[in-house]
Amino acid sequence: MTFPDRAPLPDAAKSELRARVLARRDALAPEMRIDAASRIAAQVASLALPPGPVAAYWPIRSEADPRPACALLRTRGHAILLPCIIGDGLLFRLWAEGDTMVKASLGLMEPTAAAPELVPATLLVPLAAFDRRGHRIGYGRGFYDRALAQLGRVTTIGIAFATQEIALIPDEPHDHPLDFVVTEQDIIDTRALRGS
Repeated sequence: MTFPDRAPLPDAAKSELRARVLARRDALAPEMRIDAASRIAAQVASLALPPGPVAAYWPIRSEADPRPACALLRTRGHAILLPCIIGDGLLFRLWAEGDTMVKASLGLMEPTAAAPELVPATLLVPLAAFDRRGHRIGYGRGFYDRALAQLGRVTTIGIAFATQEIALIPDEPHDHPLDFVVTEQDIIDTRALRGS
């Protein structure tokens, strides 16, 4: 669902909003982040996910850590994938705790090229800011927007701290709203809120 009366955010305004919300995220205490990761994990594991692999992400900077959620999902039979940056796109490779990882661009850690490439049924998505309709501001490089356009029907779950919520992110026609946003406080089913 799009709202044509809401003008897209100019790049400068989006950058300023991203910086403001990331500053709030950066200010969270380390012990709060650890506790929040456990709460987020329990919330994610409570969702009725489709069968098939779940793609997560390797946390960088002050991102909410999805690895506790990955551990729980693995016990429920889901293979866990991590993204690998290839040019301006993403592909997803199988990952398990203890696997050899390689350092990639943007400070990411990725599975080695020997790890099998799979297509996820569910995608855990990092973000800078979100609203309750499932719209997000990422980090400005468009990797996830392009991946979602290529993957087609996949369940998307934004992973964030509650402090990253903002009232409204104006959407654009090419946007792919998230199905859920999970924080340490909430499971937000954005499909219900959008009426889809």
